[in-house]
Parts: sequence; C-alpha cells; structure tokens
Amino acid sequence: MTAPDPGAAGRPARPDGDPPPELARLAAAQHALVAALVTDAPDPVGFDRRRLAAARTALLRKRAGETARHWPMLAHSLADRWPVAFVAWAAGRPSTGGLRDGWDFAREWSEPSELPALAARELAEREACWRYDGRSGPRRRWWPALRRTPAGLIVQVAGRVRLIGTRQT
Repeated sequence: MTAPDPGAAGRPARPDGDPPPELARLAAAQHALVAALVTDAPDPVGFDRRRLAAARTALLRKRAGETARHWPMLAHSLADRWPVAFVAWAAGRPSTGGLRDGWDFAREWSEPSELPALAARELAEREACWRYDGRSGPRRRWWPALRRTPAGLIVQVAGRVRLIGTRQT
C-alpha cells in the first residue's frame, strides 16, 4: 500500500484535482504582480506603489541592457539617451526578447528619420540579412537584398553584407 501523493505545500491532493483555495489565491496574486510589472496591468491590491514602480523601472532598464547587447550600435549611437528612450518605448509593451525588441524600437525610430547613422546602418544590415515581420521571429534571407542608409547602400548576397557608395554625412 502506498501513501497518497501530497499536493502543494505538503497537503493531500483534493479529490477534484483543484488546488486548495489559499494556493489559488496566492497564484492569482502572483499573476497580478507579474502582469503589473511587465505589462500595463493595474497595480495589485496590497502592494506599495512606489516599490512596484521601482521594480518596474529596474526590469525595464534590465531589458534595455539585454537589447543593447543585441543592438550595440543602436545603443551606442543614442548614448545617454538610450536607456531613457528605450524605457519610455518599452513601458507597457511585453518583451519579445532583446533582438526583436531592438528591431521594433529601431524601426519606430527610423520612420521619422531620427535614427543616428550608425544605428541606421545596423538596422539596414539586419534587414538585408534577415526577414522580420514584427510578429514572428526573424528568418534568414536566402535571396540578395538591398537596403538604403544615410551612408550609402547595403547589399547582401550569399550571406555577405557590403556597404556601397559611402557618402559623408
């Protein structure tokens, strides 16, 4: 004869398979806390708003650091504006990973032509080598591709990327 399999927190499992009510409440509170920290969900009841705001900002800055590792020229070209600009952009948006977050951020900055030349070149090189629709993960391009930058034309053929027609900016 074997002993019954204890459920969470060492309590016997309930016959209906549902967790005990106190564990369900804890899980709901944890879900609300995570949602408040990483999305635009309202702050959960019972938590200090200042501490939640500090934790939210710290997580956004950590996300900016991860994105900067994937997009070094983008972060470098924005210099001191990088963390502030990225945190403002990322607030309320769920993370899609550093590579995709940086791609989406750069695309939004490039539309009003505010993207610095180094960052524009980095974006153009990525766009020439990879296909990214903003919804699913990037996929390698197999056909030749061209992208225009302020410095010239980016050409990708057989996986090799070259800058042609360098202009002084």
